[in-house]
Amino acid sequence: MRAILTTRYGAPDVLEVGELATPRPGPGQIRIDVELAGVGPTDLAIRAGRLTAAFPLAPGGVLGFEAAGTVGAVGAGVTDAAVGDAVAAFLPGLGGYAESVLADLWVPKPAGVAWADAAALPASGEAAARVLDHLGVEPGETLLVLGGAGAVGTIATQLAVAAGVRVTATVRGEDFAAVERLGAVPVDYTAPLAAITGRVDAVLDATGRSDLEAAVRLAGGPQRVVTLSDHRGPGLGVVLSGPDPVHARARLRRAMTALAGGTLALRPHVERPLGEAARVHAELERGELRAKVLLRP
Repeated sequence: MRAILTTRYGAPDVLEVGELATPRPGPGQIRIDVELAGVGPTDLAIRAGRLTAAFPLAPGGVLGFEAAGTVGAVGAGVTDAAVGDAVAAFLPGLGGYAESVLADLWVPKPAGVAWADAAALPASGEAAARVLDHLGVEPGETLLVLGGAGAVGTIATQLAVAAGVRVTATVRGEDFAAVERLGAVPVDYTAPLAAITGRVDAVLDATGRSDLEAAVRLAGGPQRVVTLSDHRGPGLGVVLSGPDPVHARARLRRAMTALAGGTLALRPHVERPLGEAARVHAELERGELRAKVLLRP
């Protein structure tokens, strides 16, 4: 099968199209023949070598935390999936940038959910729910989301607002209206965080490129600040949050139910051929792509 191999850590051109053996599912696993795979900001940080401690990737490893497709094979003991089923999978072990991938954590794709939405949901939905659980934000508290217009930020904002949490989100000026429609108060992401006035009880850094020091000061300490991809976090006492396989299936199921029920909206997406993964990474790093990117094998 074709896959995008990470030949080493570095610039986007370390991603190359290669061939791997089609994987065989082990006990409790399924093989998914991928329809679409999501690209997230953490993928870029892993590829660049900024998260080697949290997400080590051997040469020839395959990136990608999320994918949707059709079950092509099932392993021993699997009773809740059959060949031909449509599913969405969260892949804490990576591997989505390929024609097929093994999955331990998946949920059925409801008939009313498009393939693109099913592929764009798993990693972002799991991350958003995970961080909100970690921060323990309560109704009436204020959550600051750094990167409120991104895939994780969009979902986290909606989940928090639905729970009665006040949300302030740093975004570009052109995203103010969209964030306001989600129920958040937008703040220009180019303005210093120190200029934010009012109470901030917790901070979610969904960008990996924000002023964490200022975020810690706003939250009154690092205890209620979480980053998803800033390697400086642990040095500041900030949690660098990674996948939580123990609770991932329940969180993904909850997000998929909300998506199918129309109470959760995802950010716009674009589809690109799998072979353009390196180009996609480069365009994302240059800020040329604003939409969620999905790779199609």
